[in-house]
Amino acid sequence: MKNSKNMIWFAIALMPLALPACKKDQSGATMGESEKTTITIENVLNSKPLVESGTFQGTGTPALILPGQSATITFYAAKGEAVTFATMYGASNDLFFAPENPGILVYNQEGKPIEGDVSTQIKLWDNGTRINQNPGSGVSHPGSVENKNISEVNGSDAQGNTYLSAAKLIKANLKYNGNSQFTLTLQNTSGGTKNETPLSPGVWAVSYIAGGNLLNPSPLFGKGEPSANGLTAIAEAGNNMPLKTYVSSITGIFTPLSPILVVVYNGIEDPLYKIGEKDRNQGLKELAQQGNATVLAASLKTKNGIKAVYVLPAPTTTVLLPKISGQPGGQVSQELIVTKGDRIAVATMYGFSNDWFFATGSNGIDPMKKGDASANIGLYNNGTAIDQFPGAGLTQFNLSGTPLSESNPIGEVLNPNPFTTLPAISQIISVTLK
Repeated sequence: MKNSKNMIWFAIALMPLALPACKKDQSGATMGESEKTTITIENVLNSKPLVESGTFQGTGTPALILPGQSATITFYAAKGEAVTFATMYGASNDLFFAPENPGILVYNQEGKPIEGDVSTQIKLWDNGTRINQNPGSGVSHPGSVENKNISEVNGSDAQGNTYLSAAKLIKANLKYNGNSQFTLTLQNTSGGTKNETPLSPGVWAVSYIAGGNLLNPSPLFGKGEPSANGLTAIAEAGNNMPLKTYVSSITGIFTPLSPILVVVYNGIEDPLYKIGEKDRNQGLKELAQQGNATVLAASLKTKNGIKAVYVLPAPTTTVLLPKISGQPGGQVSQELIVTKGDRIAVATMYGFSNDWFFATGSNGIDPMKKGDASANIGLYNNGTAIDQFPGAGLTQFNLSGTPLSESNPIGEVLNPNPFTTLPAISQIISVTLK
């Protein structure tokens, strides 16, 4: 390495003999002279409030869940997240089963997975769009129109028809599969009761949690509110497609970006990482697992070839939030002093992961080339923490968890990966120079 450095300095010493001192390169920069450039990093993700959503149904044709039959929902969740669902009380005009919002919580206060019978959390609801007839096979569909808000049916409906509790008509059993994955089994237990009924194909959803609050605590319906977004099609006819279309449109990716690390360097390889090698134990792990760039920044400042190091938190929020409900995402900028031959390295945590980080590639960014530099950014797995579903992992640091250690080489995050499919990197993080 020492001989290599000597060769670099030797070449620089001879340069004035071979080239005019003020010769410009193709970008217009004058060799040896400094110039100012401003780097801007923005979270451009068009975020979604639901981690996951989907449908469930019976195995027959039509796909009803008949008395004695069951259906399953498999999903991921972090502490504080809940699973909700809706399915029609088939032998009614517009009744449906669903948990009270925000749904069935799947961890206790200590963060331990809840398992077993959770049937008591299911309730029977009146969609408010049809006048209720006496429930049973004699109900005529769709029935007479009414215009009321969604309300709970607790023993009897507005017309005086009586019902057993939902827990006696549906059995819900929760099983923890490990690594933040659960299976909820819904069994139709109404057979032989006065409220015997098939259950329709249904829809389920899990909301992200951020800062201790669910992003969408009522994704399927609102108690005391009019039915919306396709729920009526389930409640009146057992048709889950309209509601599925709606929840699919608000299901996807949500993640903040941690305070941005920006490094100007010259004459050395990428100072942050190398694909195929393990974490250097110089602070990248803290950035990738916790979003804490200060450890790595302090380490870099002691190294040869490092010209400047910055950690850029977003104003007021610190992290760079994604676009939420049409509002712009978080953005930071920094003026840099650079010369020809300098490179720029950038790194930030994929906030809702165990140890994923966005970073420039092995050759960094050429500061002499202005404009959109987002193509230089990749998404990498630091290899120091066991992966879980992004935004739905019990051990993710930014969801109040403690990462579980592993020791693997750094590599690119696959897309699709075993958990989900991510948008293109340029649709998550934007980097520009001007």
